[in-house]
Formats: sequence, structure tokens, C-alpha cells
Amino acid sequence: MNITRADSRRERATSQPVSGNRAESDAAVAPTPAGRSPSRRRRWLVFAAATVVVVAVATALAVTFPRWAPALRRAAESAMPPANRAASGQHVEEGLDGNHAGHDHAGETHAHPGHSEETSLALSEQGRKNIGLTLATIELSDPSRAMTIPATLTAIPGASRRAVSAPLTGIVTKVIPLQGEAVEPGQPLFELRLTHEDVVEKQSQLLESLESRDVVASEIARLDEMAKQGIVPGKRLLDQQYQRQKLDATILAARQALRLHGLLESQIEHIVDKRELVDTLTVVAPEPAHVIGEEEHSDLMQVAELHVRPGQHVQTGTPLATLTDHCVLYIQGRAFEQDAAVLNEAASTGAELTALIDGGEGKTNEVDGLTILYVEDTVETESRALKFHVALPNALVRNERTDDGRRFISWRHKPGQRVQLLAPVERWTRQIVLPPEAVVQDGAETYVYQYVNGHFDRKTVHVKYRDQQKVVIERDGALFPGDQVAAHGAYQIHLALKNKAGGGVDPHAGHNH
Repeated sequence: MNITRADSRRERATSQPVSGNRAESDAAVAPTPAGRSPSRRRRWLVFAAATVVVVAVATALAVTFPRWAPALRRAAESAMPPANRAASGQHVEEGLDGNHAGHDHAGETHAHPGHSEETSLALSEQGRKNIGLTLATIELSDPSRAMTIPATLTAIPGASRRAVSAPLTGIVTKVIPLQGEAVEPGQPLFELRLTHEDVVEKQSQLLESLESRDVVASEIARLDEMAKQGIVPGKRLLDQQYQRQKLDATILAARQALRLHGLLESQIEHIVDKRELVDTLTVVAPEPAHVIGEEEHSDLMQVAELHVRPGQHVQTGTPLATLTDHCVLYIQGRAFEQDAAVLNEAASTGAELTALIDGGEGKTNEVDGLTILYVEDTVETESRALKFHVALPNALVRNERTDDGRRFISWRHKPGQRVQLLAPVERWTRQIVLPPEAVVQDGAETYVYQYVNGHFDRKTVHVKYRDQQKVVIERDGALFPGDQVAAHGAYQIHLALKNKAGGGVDPHAGHNH
């Protein structure tokens, strides 16, 4: 009976209608022909696709790691406090201004021989400006080892100073220039009222001769007509012509005498034309003395001293003024007596010297291409110095006129300035030459900082020769022509690199004593 009830319940269950939810549920769990349900298959497909995507992204990140990793590291460092940044040991470079400045080489690579983070430093644009960075390009040249000789600028004896004296006795009526004013040859300087007897006598003689010649000329004209008519003999006409020749000679001698006394040609012509005596003499500036070693001489001279004043009575030869001409100066060197052979060799071969002239305020003017004029034959007894002389062409740095027409000038080089002469002793060929500020000496090592791909790599070099103007570097493969190194600012780069490495800074590094 129990069996019959169970069978009847199954029959009722199969005969009753099935709702939609129940049908869907049964269908969901119904086995598929492959033996799996559709939901499990979809989950498997999603997992497989996600795995492929993750692998692809990881591969892409690994390939592009050098590009995005620095940017991500900088972003993380900028968001981190400086103290935590230092504690975490992350890579930070100190800028020269004390701020943290990391590498920023977008599109650049450090993959070149000799590069190391311990010996390399990148500078921001602001850091370069702060140190006034300049670059020097490696070029091969023929430097020379020079001997440094102290010297002084001096005036040229007999040429740089000109005295203006009174040509005749008289009284100074006018002083035209001011002390320090520039004058040209022939420019009026003084006016004198003449009291010289010889000048008065020569002028009177000139007037008498002129009058006598006029009389003789009239007589010659009268006798010439009478001689043609046969009224007077020709001998009388010939005598008058001889007399006129004598008067012409006397007039010429008087004119020359007045010119020698200092009268201008215009004043002499005034005597001849106006038949008046000249009582005033104008003293003019003389021609400058041209010396060896000048190319384009300036005729301007300066009134260094005025020795007279208006109303003063002067005798012939009394100094009136002193003019200076500094268009060319002498460099007077003082060498040791044992250097005589080197100096004479340089003078005979025409070797070129370099002059370093003290310009004041720590500035030095360099003049190249100078040659020795002569070496003195005597040695000073006390100092044992051997003097030699070099001609130095000068140049005007000021040439202006005031509103009233007065001119004032100024020369670049002046007597008394201190000079250092570099005389060549030994010469090399095709060597690397750098400015002194590009080479940093730290203890026994000497460095330069090569500019490569936006940063500076430290290079150890060997110095063959050094002076105040240049450093000769041995060609041992550290540097090649065309390379660029830091010039001005190399020492600051050196200090920044030592700070970056955590080492102490030697206060005497880069300095030679």
C-alpha cells in the first residue's frame, strides 16, 4: 500500500504544470552535452581573458620600464617629505643652490663609456645660471711654455713728452688750452707780445727791402721804354735789374729769419701785403715724434703741464708747456741676468711675447704679438736686473669734445701700470689646451668635467704645463678634439659632486698656492 501511494504521488508530480522559475532553475542545472554548465564555462573564459590581459600589460611595462620609471620615482619623491626621502635612501642629487634636483634627461640616455652616477652630475638650467657656467670645446693647438717676467709701462724717452718753449722774448698775453686738453699739430697754444729787438729789426729790414724793390721796379719800367727809344744806354737798365735781384735776395733772407724766429707764414704775408709790423706772436703745437712699433699713429697730444700765465714776461727758450704723446709706450721688463741668452734669442728670432697688463679691479688686459726691441747691455749693480724694452701700441678709449669745442682724450694703457710679460721658452705641437678655470686640482688628482647628454662626467687628466693663461693636458685618451668641458663653473660642479657623494669639501681644492 505504501508503494502504491508513492507511485501515485510521482504520477501527480509529473502530471502537474511547472512554473517558469522552476523550469529555468531545472534548465540551469541540467547537464550539457559536454558535461558542463554554461555559467561555469563563462567564468572560465573570463579568467582566461583576464590572464592574457595581465600578461600583456606586464610585458609592456617591463619593456617601457626605463621610460616611465624615472617619472614615477620623481612623482613619488616630490610627494614625500625631504626627511623621509633621505631616510628611504632614494636617489636624490643636490643642486648647486641647495635644493634637491634629480636627473631630468627626457629622451636622453646615460649609456656611454665611463659614465657612473658617482662621478656624474646633472645641473638644472637655474643651477647653470647661478654659477655662470660656460663650456670650452677641445681643440688642438701649439702652446708654448713661457717665462713670466715682471715689467712696467713707461713713456718713451725723447718721444712721449714734448716741451713747448718761447721762440722769442715777449709777454704772454693769452694761454689758449686748458691743462689736460688734447691738441693737434699746428693748433694755437699761446700768444706773445713781442719785445725782441732782433724780430723788430728783421721786420723793419723786410719792410725797407720791400719798399726799395718797389722803387727799383718802377725805375726799371721807366728805363725800359727809354732804352727802346735809344734815349738812355742799356747799361743803366741792366744796373737796375741787378739791384732788384739783390733786393729779392734780401727780402728772402728776412722772411726766412722771421720764420726761424717763430712767426707764422700768415704773419709774414701780413707784413708783405699790409706793410705793417707784427707785434704779436702765436705759438702753436708741434708735430708729434713718430717712433718704432706704431702702425696708425694718432696726432693728438695732451697738455700735461702749463708753465706760464698771462702777463708773464718770458725770455727766448722759456718753457711754456709740456705735451705728452702716449700713442706708443714702452714695456720695460726686468729679468735676471742669467736670462740674457733667452731674451737675446727671442729678440733675434722675433719671438712673440704676451703682455698681461693690470687693468685694476682684478681685471687683466692681454696683448699678444709683441716683440723685443732691444736688451740693455748693462746689469743693475744693486738689483742685478737686466732691463729690456718692448713697444706697446696704445689705443684711445675716449675722444670727446665739450660744448665750447675743447677736446679731451684718454688712453687705454698708461705709464706706471704693472705688467707681466710671458716670454716663450719651449713649444709643443698639437696639444690639448684649456683655460685654467676648466681644470680642478684636488690633492694629487686633477679633473675636468666633460659635458655629455645634458650632464657632466668627471674625467681624470694629467697636466703637462700650467700658467696663468692656459693649461696643457696630456693626450692620453681621456679627452678628444670636439669634446666639451665645463670652463667657468667647473670648481662649483666639483664641490656639488663631492656633496652628492657625501664627502667633505677641501677648502683648498682647485687652488694653487
